[in-house]
Amino acid sequence: MKGGTRLVNRTRGAILAERVQRAERVLDRMRGLLGRMALGDGEALAIAPCGSIHTFFMKFEIDAVFLDRRGRVVRALTGLRPWRATRFHLRAEQVVELPAGTLARTGTREGDELEFESPAPV
Repeated sequence: MKGGTRLVNRTRGAILAERVQRAERVLDRMRGLLGRMALGDGEALAIAPCGSIHTFFMKFEIDAVFLDRRGRVVRALTGLRPWRATRFHLRAEQVVELPAGTLARTGTREGDELEFESPAPV
């Protein structure tokens, strides 16, 4: 997965992902992580706009955070197994899918403020 944007939890001072890929086009949003065998450590997929997700046909668990327009976590889901679907979150503008265990490792929970950071110019 390419991309230099990283996702930081400003509330906890933790880095959730070093490489965030964005899915903003309809086909990219529909495909999501389908067809992948895993989501590597430090990787994430940000899907926008998005208020709910499913893990149908996936082969691995994920953590997911639903963010409002300011980057505040409105819902944090851990260990979302394959063949599951979330409810629709009205306040969510986007969701970030992360490797399972990321939210526990970083202490990320609802109400935290997350921010996408671009790499510093060289």
